[in-house]
Amino acid sequence: MSEKKPNIVQTVKSYGKQLLGFIRSRVNSDEDAEDILQDVWYQLSSLPEVEAIEQMSSWLYRVARNRIVDKYRKQKPDSLEEYTYEDDDGELYIKDILLADDLTPETVYLKELFWEQLTVALDELPENQRQIFVWNELEDQTFQEIADRTGENIKTLISRKRYAVRYLRQRLETVYQEFVNY
Repeated sequence: MSEKKPNIVQTVKSYGKQLLGFIRSRVNSDEDAEDILQDVWYQLSSLPEVEAIEQMSSWLYRVARNRIVDKYRKQKPDSLEEYTYEDDDGELYIKDILLADDLTPETVYLKELFWEQLTVALDELPENQRQIFVWNELEDQTFQEIADRTGENIKTLISRKRYAVRYLRQRLETVYQEFVNY
């Protein structure tokens, strides 16, 4: 065990700055880069036989690439809830408006307008994108539940939903601005 530590310490000294620069150029923030680098060092320190690694540089960069990919896979898919605006009490989400119980004439009108426009926009989407969006956003089904039902790959489902959300954002921008200015 005592032989293992100097090897890891030397490895950190030799590759630390270069590896951090490599990671930084591929992620959005320094904090993310540092977290990924820590994961790389942790994985290295967890190996029972560090000396068995023949090409340390290749191994470190491969682990770093894998951690970067894992980070992007774990990012939350696009959601309607990203549309927010400030009201008197603070932040309010469109989804909250659509599902709100208060029935003032304004909220009733906005709900009806939004649902009408959302329905029209959803009908314009390809069937597979529409279904994923409806199941995930409106019926609160997880991607895993949808994948189990359809037999589709989760990445494919996430991608289809992303395309649907992008289209719906663009298509419903005017209605969204009415919510914001309400």
